[in-house]
Amino acid sequence: MVGMLENKHFAGLEFNAEMTDRILKDYLKDLDPAKLYFTKKDVDGFEARFGSQSETRIDQLLTQERAMEPAGEIYSRFVERVRERVQFAQQLADNGKFSFDGDETVMRSRREADWPADDFAAQEIWRKQIAEEVLSEEMRRETIRRIAEEQGKEDPLKDEKSPREAVKLRYERFLKDIEGADEEDVASYFFSAVARAHDPHTDYMSVRQMERFEASLQNQLIGIGALLQREDDGATKIIGLVVNGPADKQGELQLNDRIVAVDSLNDGNLTDTLYMKIDHVVELIRGQQNTEVKLKVEPADGAPGEVREIVIMRDKVELKDEAAAAEVIQIAQPDGSSKSIGWITLPSFYLDFNDGDPSVYKDVQRLLIRLKKENIDGVAIDLRGNGGGALEEVRRMTGLFIGRGPVVQVKQGWGAVDSKESTMRKPLYEGPLLIVTDKTSASASEILAGALQDYNRAIVVGESSTYGKGTVQQPMDIGRFFKFFQDSERAGTLKATVQKFYRVTGSSTQLEGVVPDIVLPSLTDALEIGEEFQDHALPHDLIPPARGFNPLDRSGLFVDEITKRSQERVKNSTDFKYVVEDVERTKKRIEENTVSLNRSVREKELEESEQRRAARNKERRERFAEIASKDAETLSFFRLTLDDLEREKLEEVDRKRDAEANMRVAKDEVADLDDTPEWPSGLDAVKRESINILGDLIELTEKETIAKVEQNSEAQAQ
Repeated sequence: MVGMLENKHFAGLEFNAEMTDRILKDYLKDLDPAKLYFTKKDVDGFEARFGSQSETRIDQLLTQERAMEPAGEIYSRFVERVRERVQFAQQLADNGKFSFDGDETVMRSRREADWPADDFAAQEIWRKQIAEEVLSEEMRRETIRRIAEEQGKEDPLKDEKSPREAVKLRYERFLKDIEGADEEDVASYFFSAVARAHDPHTDYMSVRQMERFEASLQNQLIGIGALLQREDDGATKIIGLVVNGPADKQGELQLNDRIVAVDSLNDGNLTDTLYMKIDHVVELIRGQQNTEVKLKVEPADGAPGEVREIVIMRDKVELKDEAAAAEVIQIAQPDGSSKSIGWITLPSFYLDFNDGDPSVYKDVQRLLIRLKKENIDGVAIDLRGNGGGALEEVRRMTGLFIGRGPVVQVKQGWGAVDSKESTMRKPLYEGPLLIVTDKTSASASEILAGALQDYNRAIVVGESSTYGKGTVQQPMDIGRFFKFFQDSERAGTLKATVQKFYRVTGSSTQLEGVVPDIVLPSLTDALEIGEEFQDHALPHDLIPPARGFNPLDRSGLFVDEITKRSQERVKNSTDFKYVVEDVERTKKRIEENTVSLNRSVREKELEESEQRRAARNKERRERFAEIASKDAETLSFFRLTLDDLEREKLEEVDRKRDAEANMRVAKDEVADLDDTPEWPSGLDAVKRESINILGDLIELTEKETIAKVEQNSEAQAQ
């Protein structure tokens, strides 16, 4: 792994004393990010034992194949400290006398705090920590009970353990997780710190982590098609079933059933999964296609203590909720005509590297072809929440909108630059185009948004910037470099940053991301989201523009006029006004970084929050009803998933039905108490304003086209 990082990583960093200190600091931060378990004495001891001034520096131990010495020794101390702190926390939860009437406070975030000097200082931190958790849990229960009573519903938490017991269980589960880590887990924690000391996206993945990563890229997996959730008592709960997945077809496994053991091969050897980490349970359940797995479950509708064994044949599970999808939005015009918008949602840039299917490029191409048959007047591509994926898919997809030309430039660590081009002879779609982004639009999303912005092919609208990840990672099998007699089966994978990518203008998206043409207010303006807030992020830089880059005339986007119209709407938008208020409130809360342990103070804060929520909900219910009524007269929505492509006529959207078309989800009685009104017509503030912006672009584009036709007619007449 050391050799691979030194020779393959883009930055070409050396394993030296400076790298040793990075790795040690990152490993401790990963294990104890809030600085609640280790003491300053522990940390000083680790630095003396393995730091840059020691005789057993981490970088040297790595090259001597002794990496598990620091990994294991530090983790063993961590387990010891967790046991001590959890025992103390449980004693406090059992017998602690909390008055909640003083002026004590606890830090909201301990990220910048010092390590506690010793065990006494740590216990003082934990005394406040447990007091805050007990107070928060008591107030949460009281709030839920009151809301349920106001709505004439039964308290969904009436049978729950007491707040103090809930806090105890929380830490008991955490301790079980820490104690349950096997050697592969510990190696994964440590080698991840080694990798990420180079940059935030270089990482080590164990075999089980790599399997999940490949499944996410392929948008499919081999398993039973169930969504799992850990319970406080250690069981694994079924909270979702993929419609027509293996478990759904078999029929016995039901929502809210609780898995307590798994027989991975259905050969009579059950493995107890109580308090087992979710990824370990998932690893037991997944396997080869057309093989059986046996689950021992406590049925949701069974008597206390009843268990049932269910055998399910594993099969391919398509993650349809994660696939590209679209809808056609028809908008009635004042003159009696209508305009149609195609809204394409892209959750990720998925690709099965083995056989090329599924492919997000092919899926979007098919959606576009059907949208053109629906005579759409404009297209919006929603990249919100899209963290990236296959670089090759972006190159191909961009061609659907620009035709032939450079899309992205890729720079190697030694300086060579390669321009990746679309080879499509001409665009599939040439009409008005809008790209919607947010702070979590990253990597491949930024390439697509940046390229279409640079070509003046689309207006980009969204939060203040995208994520800012301008690097390319390559998974490399570490086992390939083992000596022939060594067992490389569980060696894992190094996902190393090997390239940086640049826009066709020559500017990297690294750190800066893609800044939208039209920026909308967002709560993320108050939060540290993005590459710039990550440790060891690579710098932003520039290279020359790509050869053959010929942008369209920017005047064809009418950005100034459309921005002016959008700003006027946003200024008059009550929902965006709420966002701005929340941003200021959140910034202040983060800056103060304190939480009161006085019940009266907390109750006053909660009362203010509840009054604000109630007032907003009252205002929104009235306003949303008016908007929904108007929408019913002016808007029509038609569903277009990959399963709908061959339909003669698209079906109207039924949001409740469509939400469970691919996954049946267990009812959450606490969540059901939330009386916040749903967005009218399913359009949140950003999506509604984006539709307005695209409508403006369509209108101005058509006016210019008509003007040009009239000018040509006059010229010919003369």
